[in-house]
Amino acid sequence: MKNLLRLMLCFVLLAGVLWAAQKTAQNSAKPTKAADPCKLLTSGDIQAVQRDAVQETKPGTQPAGGLVMSQCLFRTANPSKSVSVAIASAGSTSPRVFWQKQFRTGHPESEEKEKEKAAAGRKDAKEEEDEGTRPRTIQGVGEQAYWVGSPMVGALYVLKGNTFLRISVGGVREEAARIEKSVALARLALKRL
Repeated sequence: MKNLLRLMLCFVLLAGVLWAAQKTAQNSAKPTKAADPCKLLTSGDIQAVQRDAVQETKPGTQPAGGLVMSQCLFRTANPSKSVSVAIASAGSTSPRVFWQKQFRTGHPESEEKEKEKAAAGRKDAKEEEDEGTRPRTIQGVGEQAYWVGSPMVGALYVLKGNTFLRISVGGVREEAARIEKSVALARLALKRL
């Protein structure tokens, strides 16, 4: 009788352990709540980089390509100098997986083809058209970073862990200066991410 009670107690304990493990697995599979993009930068950060005071912040969220993009518009006194910050979080896809597809990271065969075409000096019409908007690698910020844009508009995309940021600054005509300001803001935002 004692052995039967011990056996039953072991089954009850084992069932409890299995139940707890299942709950832990379910909780870890739930998407994590994204950081608030309006809290990644301060008004002082924006003013230091843009030389204009923040008048208001406007948060928002929207689905985009299987992701959830939480965004914040830092509207400045001069609206053309406003800053937009967005954080990608998981929807139906992982931000890191989306990143790898979007920026084709980890695809040596496509990089090799690009090098071969460049060495041969061949470009088709679509390549010439897309050349101005092709992602450009930006060193020294996040795990990986790319500038996507044209001489008139653009945004910096920065990967960190299983999320990425998109930062866009307004009111700056020179692309190099826009990139520099975006990188400065990204470094500040990554500290709070």
